[in-house]
Amino acid sequence: MIKKWVFPMALALFLTGLVPLYGQGIVLRKDIHVAADEIKKTVVSFGGTITVLGQVKENVLSFGGKIIIEGEVGELVLGFGSEIELKSTAVVKGDVVCLGGKLHKNSETIIKGDTIYFELNSSEDINKIFKEGLEGIFGLSLIPLFLIIKLLSLFVWFIFAVAVAGIFPRQITYASSQIRTRFWPVFGTGILSIMIFALLVTIGTILSLILIGIPILFALIIVGCIIKVFGRIILFYFLGESFLNILGKGQAAPIPATLAGFLLVSVLSYIPILGSLVILVLSIIGWGVVILTKFGTRENWFKKEI
Repeated sequence: MIKKWVFPMALALFLTGLVPLYGQGIVLRKDIHVAADEIKKTVVSFGGTITVLGQVKENVLSFGGKIIIEGEVGELVLGFGSEIELKSTAVVKGDVVCLGGKLHKNSETIIKGDTIYFELNSSEDINKIFKEGLEGIFGLSLIPLFLIIKLLSLFVWFIFAVAVAGIFPRQITYASSQIRTRFWPVFGTGILSIMIFALLVTIGTILSLILIGIPILFALIIVGCIIKVFGRIILFYFLGESFLNILGKGQAAPIPATLAGFLLVSVLSYIPILGSLVILVLSIIGWGVVILTKFGTRENWFKKEI
């Protein structure tokens, strides 16, 4: 029974950043060293240095730290605001993604997947953009401010898309397959789940008037955000994979497919009226597939086990 809760709980802790997940190889502000004769499944660190001399079967993920690879990584190397250093002996069988950090790659490094490198501008340039946008409140135009808010929203979703697809690829792909094979049960569950959630939020808001409902309301908001993020990223993958299949690209890896879906949804969301309708339908499907499959960990949450 415990294993069924590992992935949703890991996502919750990842999004809130409250507790280190030592049992899953996820640590907070601590260096991780994988020795030459050592094999680990997945390694994740927040603010620490990850050194891989041996083998990591799946993913190496770092947030605000440093990654040094001299050995082998089976799937993904991902850094957010991190420095990634790939030595001459490094072998990455999947993708290398560096967002807002530095990437140092030796010419002899073997990368069998894609390399995605996005470097942010200096903090002074970012502050300048914010300043110019905020001046629109008291100036002639609010367009820069709205544009900045929209771009920031897209960037946050981009970060979530890459991170969740990298950490939970099997759950994302499995839940996506359930949308295709069980669309109407997923859609119906989504409508019912949103209605029940709205009712619970209303009750929590009323109870907040007498203080007792404040922690309940806060917990509901966190749960709602987690379900929304996970469900939306499942849909990014579903739409991206379907789109790439139409183009004849074959079976796509989780991250490229998720990014393709993210771009597709971002474009559709800008279309007046249709964009709002698309987001509404995606929200219903996202809630439905997350609830029905328990974050992609089983076929039907409500089905009794034998």
